[in-house]
Amino acid sequence: MAQMEKKAKKGLFGVPELSCPEGFQEAQDKALQESEQLVQKACSTPPGPEIVKIFDQLSDALCRVADLADFVKIAHPDFAFREAAEEACRNIGTMVEKLNTDVELCQSLRQLLADEVVMNSLDPETRRVAELFMFDFEISGIHLDEEKRKKAVNLNIRILDLCNEFLTGTHLPNKIDKHILPEHIRYNFTAEGNYLQVAGLHADCPDDLVREAAYKIFLYPNAEQLSRLEELLASRNSLAQLVGYDTFAHRALQGTMAKNPETVTQFLEKLSDQLSKRTQKDFEMMTKMKMKLNPQNSKLMPWDHPYYSGVLRAERYNIDPGLYCPFFSLGACMEGLNSLFSQLLGISLYAEQTKRGEVWSEDVRKLAVVHETEGLLGYIYCDFFQRPDKPHQDCHFTVRGGRLRENGEYQLPVVVLMLSLPPSTRNAPTLLSPGMMENLFHEMGHAMHSMLGRTRYQHVTGTRCSTDFAEVPSILMEYFANDYRVVNQFARHYKTGQPLPKNMVSRLCESKKVCAAADMQLQVFYASLDQIYHGKHPLQKSTTEILKETQEKFYGLPYVPNTAWHLRFSHLVGYGAKYYSYLMSRAVASMVWKQCFAQDPFDRAMGERYRREMLAHGGGKEPILMVQGMLQKSPSVEDFVDALVSDLDQDFETFITDS
Repeated sequence: MAQMEKKAKKGLFGVPELSCPEGFQEAQDKALQESEQLVQKACSTPPGPEIVKIFDQLSDALCRVADLADFVKIAHPDFAFREAAEEACRNIGTMVEKLNTDVELCQSLRQLLADEVVMNSLDPETRRVAELFMFDFEISGIHLDEEKRKKAVNLNIRILDLCNEFLTGTHLPNKIDKHILPEHIRYNFTAEGNYLQVAGLHADCPDDLVREAAYKIFLYPNAEQLSRLEELLASRNSLAQLVGYDTFAHRALQGTMAKNPETVTQFLEKLSDQLSKRTQKDFEMMTKMKMKLNPQNSKLMPWDHPYYSGVLRAERYNIDPGLYCPFFSLGACMEGLNSLFSQLLGISLYAEQTKRGEVWSEDVRKLAVVHETEGLLGYIYCDFFQRPDKPHQDCHFTVRGGRLRENGEYQLPVVVLMLSLPPSTRNAPTLLSPGMMENLFHEMGHAMHSMLGRTRYQHVTGTRCSTDFAEVPSILMEYFANDYRVVNQFARHYKTGQPLPKNMVSRLCESKKVCAAADMQLQVFYASLDQIYHGKHPLQKSTTEILKETQEKFYGLPYVPNTAWHLRFSHLVGYGAKYYSYLMSRAVASMVWKQCFAQDPFDRAMGERYRREMLAHGGGKEPILMVQGMLQKSPSVEDFVDALVSDLDQDFETFITDS
């Protein structure tokens, strides 16, 4: 009977072991055991495509636990589950490090790569996957002598610790004696005895003095955090040079769309030149607005930019989210996505009943993604609603990658989309602001990439591709979300059924262009700073002096003495040398939209081309080749820049005007 009961009980995501936190230990042990057998198999297999398959099975065995645990450790409401998942991540991580420095395992792959006859007989995807696995070995220093290899392993461990410490430091509040601040603004900050805690920039606060105080206090330099950053940058550089690269940026950009730091620098400098006049205009408009609201102190400062651009937006276009929300109920938005995917790609989303124990919160919904002729493609778990302790970030997680199994069946991909939407009330369904609606479309772009990147190998499935390409499908979805023809298919007032008026969509689109040049200029500054920090070492100046110089060159608003914004720049951890990726992805998405979908956003032939050229390969094909396949030309750096800049023009109507 107990046996029967155990069988009936489902675990998280349908993984039987994960019906309780202890199950992570079981799942992890199983994965480690399986991986040891696969390592032995790889070491005794002669060079051939079989080697790549074994490596991919090995990667899959570990990722099936690690990817799932990565999600559970941040999103599960039960602390015991979170802790067990964290532990599993650590143990699998250690195993991966060990494998990346396993000389015998690497030798089996190296023999394959050295065998020209066999390599020439492999198809391009298998060849690329073999090279990607080799790249993982090389960045761990496998090709070095014993002593240097040890050094590389230790550097890797130290970098991981520094990343975690630096990340924690970016969020820590700063304290200040409350008597230093004027009494009338103290209530904006959390009191703690005689101190006030400043935990952020208060960028939306209408009081200039509050924003100024928050900026100067929150960004006040912290000596420990500074030494962490300096050690992190130096360690990354040492590791990159140890394994044969000029700089960390050269290592990080291997295999990306940009290919090398020189291209990134050229892209950022050309973009900055093209933006400078528009940015100046934006700053002039903000200065005028500041003068109007605060005549005593009209000099525009860095703490003013986000606030006054918002004021200008609201003044010029009445885009109060409250006016839009009633038209964007969650049900309507999901219908809109379903209809768009069905017209473009022949795909429908169906809600599926979950089993007990399969989800971590009862408001999580499971969608089956079904193609009209190919059948079931995979599953999307929608964790859409706010709950206590849930991280406030919208993101897409791969829980299981797709791949062709040994028995000829396809292992279906499983992903989670996490948003923070308000729950429904007694009187109204869940209503989304325009920003939330756009984020839903953005994350769904990632999910479709995961569902349609049906590669043979899970190592390159779906969104497992270069960082500067990964955001293209999601940003492209934002263009659909801002097109009246698309929005008009689903935006209905939840009470009256009335469609969203066209001029409200136009106003929304135009409002996004207010101060957009200055906003983009700020991104160029961040991306340039990231490139310099990960460029040639030793750095010519202190990180703070570099910040000051880069801010003056690439942003235009003055550096504020005794502030250290870079010590709060958390993206240096996850996007080291790759912060430019978002801008480059946006450029590609813009080109794809204008060339392929602006004419007709429901064009099935274009949808199929998009699937075939850009989504189907995951990371199994060089990113720039996928872009070339879609655009049917090879874009230059100038093309990227032009695409971004032309999006800023007022009245680039993304839809055909009233005709």
